[in-house]
Amino acid sequence: MTGFGESRCRRDGLSAAIEIRAINNRYLKLSVRTSEGCSALEPLVESAVRKAVHRGTIQVNVRVDRRRAPEDYRINLDVLEQYLEQIRPLMKKWRGGGESGLPLEALLPLPGVVNENLDAAADAAADWSLIEPVLRDAMEKLDRMKLDEGKAMAADLEANCRAAAECLQRIERRAPSVVEDYKNRLHERLQRALAEYQVSIEPADLIKEVSLFADRGDISEEIVRLRSHLQQFSSTMKEHDCSGRKLDFLTQEMFREANTIGSKANDVEITREVIEIKTAVERIREMIQNIE
Repeated sequence: MTGFGESRCRRDGLSAAIEIRAINNRYLKLSVRTSEGCSALEPLVESAVRKAVHRGTIQVNVRVDRRRAPEDYRINLDVLEQYLEQIRPLMKKWRGGGESGLPLEALLPLPGVVNENLDAAADAAADWSLIEPVLRDAMEKLDRMKLDEGKAMAADLEANCRAAAECLQRIERRAPSVVEDYKNRLHERLQRALAEYQVSIEPADLIKEVSLFADRGDISEEIVRLRSHLQQFSSTMKEHDCSGRKLDFLTQEMFREANTIGSKANDVEITREVIEIKTAVERIREMIQNIE
């Protein structure tokens, strides 16, 4: 399911900003990005997100900034001396043998002259007590957005379930007349054929043929199972810990039962209703691929 959550916090010279973006995916694909020096936070963030999210492509951006103090920077005197030893001869040569003062600030930006204290990066995990509430707040905002989307999806899913159930009711009403229609058609055809060739047929043979057709085309079990799957689907959606994988399984079973009804019924009207059921089930299947 799609959603976005964002949260920020600043305390004790440390600021944290977290963004979570989620888009549809039937599996869980998680990507965590942290600011430089905070890679130690990545497994902690990933573990927390995986406990709360089970499906979707999730991108988490974590930015941590610490207010710097003068003692966080050190001048590397050895490196500075090496630069000076190389620069002095050049200054004398270019300035006609006379050495003029070299401004120190011109040397400070050179690589390696000023070292940043990286102890804070090594202790990034120690900042988890500040970052965890920020992450939790961002995930709650993400959940609220996903919940709003889920309510809209639930209404659509229920509408499709009702449409499939109504088609199934019409199939159930139609099913008994299919055998009777077949019996009448078969009797009329036989009468015409027998009259043409002036032969007769025993009623028992006709009853036997109709019975075989009725047995092959009996869809009562499939109707019961499909109705049960629709009821289970509706009940599962109302559960607090509704599982998208369980809904996915029920959808597959509904589609299978609808296919069996269509292949066994041998009736145009029932086939038309089966097509409508399969259309509704396919819409359901597409939506629940992203439900957690």
